[in-house]
Amino acid sequence: MTYNIKTGGQDRGDRRRLDQVLAVIDEQRPDVLALQELRGFGGFPGFRRDRLVDRCAMALGMTAFLAGSLIGQPVAVLIRRPGRRVSAAPIRRPFHHAAARVVVDTDRGPLAVVGTHLDPFSGRRRLREARWLAARLRHDPMALLMGDLNSLDPWSEHDERIERLAARHRSRHLMAGSSATVDTRAVATLEAAGLVDLFRQAPSGSKDYTAPTEQGGGREFSGMRLDYIMATARVAALARGCRVVDGGAAEWASDHHPVVADLDLSLAT
Repeated sequence: MTYNIKTGGQDRGDRRRLDQVLAVIDEQRPDVLALQELRGFGGFPGFRRDRLVDRCAMALGMTAFLAGSLIGQPVAVLIRRPGRRVSAAPIRRPFHHAAARVVVDTDRGPLAVVGTHLDPFSGRRRLREARWLAARLRHDPMALLMGDLNSLDPWSEHDERIERLAARHRSRHLMAGSSATVDTRAVATLEAAGLVDLFRQAPSGSKDYTAPTEQGGGREFSGMRLDYIMATARVAALARGCRVVDGGAAEWASDHHPVVADLDLSLAT
């Protein structure tokens, strides 16, 4: 499961929305979880212990690995207990937000899980970040890349949703210097590196976009799929479905819907 929880699940220091975020997650009971936009969690780059992320992990029955951010917001990867971690480390590049890589034991071998949140403002910087991730995953035969990639996909028509955006938000998704060409290079780069978009391969829900939700805000969105679970070919072959979670608390706990993929593998204990 991947979930951008919008400013750490809190509004001006009020953390009541975080409880709803946790309820949405707990209903899905993911074995592996990537969280983004963890404002108020941790701090500077690197893996850090943090009381707030530990509180969330305890409530969910998971173990958390938080990657801090210098200028953006932290991300985290969480593993359901008693799943075994092989290794865990932040990906040390100057991401706008952050990226974390955690390797876990499964019944089909070690699985590398990367949680990330790409640059929201610049297609050029998103492309650079996508190239860093592709290079880091090059030698992982079994890997998942999960997160808010802030990028539209290269397979769909996007003209109508771009037109619905306010003018100040359109430039985020257009090629520099263009008023019409949609910038899909980040996702295209990850695909070219061998990663498979599981939602495209095994769609199993009715909703085809992740932002915005009905009541969570998100004026910078217009029915856009920005949140992805991508996998190497060996893991993609195990995909049994991939869906956007909607309805109930998911419509206001964040401005993004979470995405869940069902895989035919289990965490080793």
